[in-house]
Amino acid sequence: MEIVPGVHALRVIGAKAHLVVEDEITLIDAGHRGSGRLVQRYLARIGRSPRDITRIVCTHGHPDHIGGVTEIAAASGAVVYIHPSDAARLRIGLRDVIANPVPGQVIAFLTRPLSDPTPLLHGDVLPALGGLHVVHTPGHTPGSVCLYAPSLRLLFSGDVLQFRQGRLTRPHQVFSDDLEEARRSVERLAELDVDTICFAHYPPLRGGARDALRGLAEAWV
Repeated sequence: MEIVPGVHALRVIGAKAHLVVEDEITLIDAGHRGSGRLVQRYLARIGRSPRDITRIVCTHGHPDHIGGVTEIAAASGAVVYIHPSDAARLRIGLRDVIANPVPGQVIAFLTRPLSDPTPLLHGDVLPALGGLHVVHTPGHTPGSVCLYAPSLRLLFSGDVLQFRQGRLTRPHQVFSDDLEEARRSVERLAELDVDTICFAHYPPLRGGARDALRGLAEAWV
């Protein structure tokens, strides 16, 4: 599904990924392991090849977002990006999990770490959509990021936000590490000029996104 010209949402295993289709293709998130064939099938439908993917950007380190990275990177030769905080936590040891067995720690322990990813830092600008800005938004995970395209007033939110029953809401309480950090992250997002939000598990919010973000930030207590 094309959300705006050049930005496609596609169903992968366990989530939605997004393709920014330009001369080079940027893949945002990659679903669970086995999602590579779904990405390849979608690319064939639009007349492109996996070799056109030059970068894979992970919004965070949960398995429904990075499980398919290794196979897609192998097929494309793409550079893989993730925030260092999540890259490091994927190498967590059993002793750390036993000492603090919260869901985020357990998920990280059970998720295969990425091989030598490129660090993705707050303030970085990727060469897509006229400049795709990285916004560090911890809370769901320590290294969660959103990607903001000012030229389109478009935000890729990963799992930092939910969109349930037509209403923008906070991230999932059980699977998020720190809701207080998540609240501060939403306040940061509310400062952006956003009209459309692309989610990893919900239909896009088209129109009025900035007001919705401000309303969520103000109502969060």
